[in-house]
Amino acid sequence: MNDATSAGPTPPPRPVLDVWCELQCPDCHAALDDLRALRERYGDRLDIRLRHFPLAKHKHAYAAAQAAEEATEQGRGWPYIEAVLARTEELAKGGEKLLLKVAGELGLDAEEMDTALVDGRHLLIVDADQAEGKAIGVTGTPTYVIGGERLDGGTSQEGLRARIEEIADRLLAERSAGQD
Repeated sequence: MNDATSAGPTPPPRPVLDVWCELQCPDCHAALDDLRALRERYGDRLDIRLRHFPLAKHKHAYAAAQAAEEATEQGRGWPYIEAVLARTEELAKGGEKLLLKVAGELGLDAEEMDTALVDGRHLLIVDADQAEGKAIGVTGTPTYVIGGERLDGGTSQEGLRARIEEIADRLLAERSAGQD
């Protein structure tokens, strides 16, 4: 018998880093190394969530956000996101063809990806992310939100990873103290 009442107090949730990103954005491409380093340093202790904020100035950003959601549904979200961010210039020229090509290169079902882009099954997620971003003051990408603090990376990434690590370390220490 598994009695949930005898399991003790529930530990506080792990800290969340929301990254408001756009997959055709050169600044988000520049932030990729920081995201990799944060994922490597914290692993499962920090929930790093990509939040979509496609900008009107980038023609293929909205489709790329939907494609990222489909890749996530197919179990390869982060590899897909990283692969597309590494090719922002190529995306500007290749559009949806590049999105499907990357899907194929990663072993995703490119035909299902194409269908998802046509039928718009991920539009609500992208639109909800963008609306939430606007509501909290996101105006450009990348923008980070952790521990209630918004950090704008669109002008410069300099010092942002250190600030994110400082906040994440504090939140993790508070979480550990709450488990004692």
